Amino acid sequence: MILILVSGVAMNSVPEAAELEKATFAGGCFWCMEPPYEKLDGVKEVVSGYIGGHDDTPTYEEVSDGITGHYEAIQFNYDPSKVDYSTLLDIFWRQINPTDGGGQFADRGTQYRTAIFYHSEDQKKLAEISREEINMSGIYDESVVTEILPATTFYTAEEYHQDYYKKNPIRYKVYRYGSGRDRYLDKVWGDSKYIPINKGSNKYMKPSKLEIRKKLTPLQYEVTQEDGTERAFDNEYWDNKREGIYVDIVSGEPLFISRDKFKSGTGWPSYTRPLEPNNIVEKEDNALFSKRVEVRSKYGDSHLGHVFPDGPAPTGLRYCINSASLRFVPKEDMEKEGYGEYLKNFKE
Repeated sequence: MILILVSGVAMNSVPEAAELEKATFAGGCFWCMEPPYEKLDGVKEVVSGYIGGHDDTPTYEEVSDGITGHYEAIQFNYDPSKVDYSTLLDIFWRQINPTDGGGQFADRGTQYRTAIFYHSEDQKKLAEISREEINMSGIYDESVVTEILPATTFYTAEEYHQDYYKKNPIRYKVYRYGSGRDRYLDKVWGDSKYIPINKGSNKYMKPSKLEIRKKLTPLQYEVTQEDGTERAFDNEYWDNKREGIYVDIVSGEPLFISRDKFKSGTGWPSYTRPLEPNNIVEKEDNALFSKRVEVRSKYGDSHLGHVFPDGPAPTGLRYCINSASLRFVPKEDMEKEGYGEYLKNFKE
């Protein structure tokens, strides 16, 4: 049953759509926590409010004075088929200082503490794993103190607080800059605070770091996420002769097709060209004291391998790719796995 709140009072309404799930995060000032989530495809309206206190009629004045025990928080419904909970957690950590137990940035007091309020045992487990990963990552010198708590009644904040960053953009920017939040996040995360999240209409997305770790083997993770290289002649696809396509092990985006695969003698899968050139990103690589061209996937941002100008006709190129970066989809399985559009490439 979903709660609708009028003038700070919780009221019962109709059940929410079964396919949607709910998320609640406290990250200090709720004005600053709305924008990152409202930009996500699959996230419904983000609401600012109060949670975790002992008063059933909290007002902003009371909460900001710290007398009700509530946290400032945001809550929203999301479609897990479009954005998973682990991605929501990744975004959360990149908005806060999880080592500060006395508030957030310029805002001090218990009402500005950080917390993840879970709505299911699955959310609780994912939150605990995510917090432990952050704690062990070496990003912070101090221990993470962000709490993981069961969700209780959420009270919608006064209307003037909703979408404050849109209604009062100048005041919001002045406040946010003065709070020190962005300076701190820039220092800790740099450009990675803007993690590539789902692209809306694009169905191939990079999962959260937590999901990637759960999904991949240690070798696959080392190759795709840490730019590693597997052993030649000791990998899954170097001598694979079956018909089908090769997709990114992380995102599932189509990369290569068996018809363009050739025996290069190197011990790694080699192709004359990509199946989908737009899914391939080429970058200069000077890591081994020689100029090479690295190949990465566009949406998964996986390290795939390198491309060399010593391949056969018709392109003269050799895309030398790690098997650990790929998943092979046999021709007979392509339709049921959603790659039916590429079956035309096997017709005479």
